[in-house]
Amino acid sequence: MFGRVRAWSRRHTKLAGVLRVGPLTLLCALTVAPYASATPPGASVALHLAGYLGLAAALIVPLWWRDRPLTSFALVSLVSFGQWLAQVDLQPANIAVLVALWGVAYQCSFRWALAACLTAELGVFLALLNWELATFGMFFSGSIFVVTVWLTGLYANTRRRYLEGLEERAERAERERDQQARMAAAAERARIARELHDVVAHNVSVMVVQADGAGYALDSDLDQARLAVRNISRTGRAALAEMRRLVGVLRENEAASTDYTPQPGLGQLEELVSGSAVPASLRVGGAPAELPEGQQLTVYRIVQEALTNALKHGGPGVKAAVEIDYLGAELVVRVTDNGRGAAAQASPGGHGLIGMRERVGMYGGAVSAGPRQGGGFEVLARLPMAKAA
Repeated sequence: MFGRVRAWSRRHTKLAGVLRVGPLTLLCALTVAPYASATPPGASVALHLAGYLGLAAALIVPLWWRDRPLTSFALVSLVSFGQWLAQVDLQPANIAVLVALWGVAYQCSFRWALAACLTAELGVFLALLNWELATFGMFFSGSIFVVTVWLTGLYANTRRRYLEGLEERAERAERERDQQARMAAAAERARIARELHDVVAHNVSVMVVQADGAGYALDSDLDQARLAVRNISRTGRAALAEMRRLVGVLRENEAASTDYTPQPGLGQLEELVSGSAVPASLRVGGAPAELPEGQQLTVYRIVQEALTNALKHGGPGVKAAVEIDYLGAELVVRVTDNGRGAAAQASPGGHGLIGMRERVGMYGGAVSAGPRQGGGFEVLARLPMAKAA
């Protein structure tokens, strides 16, 4: 409720000011006639009424300064103190002291609110000094009224600060959420970049080698040339399908019925090895177990990246061997070749080995890649066995 009132007062500052001063102004206007009729004998009614209206204006006008509550309260208090020095009786406009007190308690710190409350209590005490029949009970009643207004202002101040704190936390949470969304988007783009690297590098390498083979066999062995062309077509379609799936992740407002090609897994390893541009063999040891799709994709990408590296860096006549061993507690993936990959110059800006480490690390495994004794290159990955969902 307080939050809605505060928001409304911010949007309608002038109307809020009228509602702040209007009731007291109306009360003073309604008491003009009774006050004029109570003019002392021999005194001028017009002069008496002018003094009443002037004092009421001096007490009410400072209340319009909502943004300067201390100044408003100080002016109202000074006018009231001058009224007491002139021994002028209390008027309805003196309620402005309480209105200004509430404003200080609502907008200022506690020490200023306490000082304003003590000043208002002093005003009650001074006002009762001019009364011949003043009692302690009258002072206590007036004090209760002043303290009630003061506590109401303090409560409203606490409530306002609480709502401001909630708004600040909500804004901070929104900024953090946007930041996390941007970080997640950046991480997703990096993952997609590595996926595209694996897909494009391997499949394009295969297509280049098959195209070269088809060119050499075109005049001597038409059947071999046709087989190479079919392999190029099949590899290109597979690459396009995977690229559409990956790029589709970045698209927004896709239809819910969009169908993407399933991610490759262990079932496609044999096809990957047999269709590789590098002559390679596949051996599976141990009792095969069902693995989650994500872990199957990790194994597939490791083999794909290792074969691509062998093709790029192994040199002429390179051959590779892919070994998958189920050892109960872990799955071991080993890809070796007999090429000169250890001596080849590293390609700048590559994502392959980084992608391997991140994929394997996501499942708590480890991967190593480097030259092996006797020549050639070896990629070795160990992944803890995880149960399929």
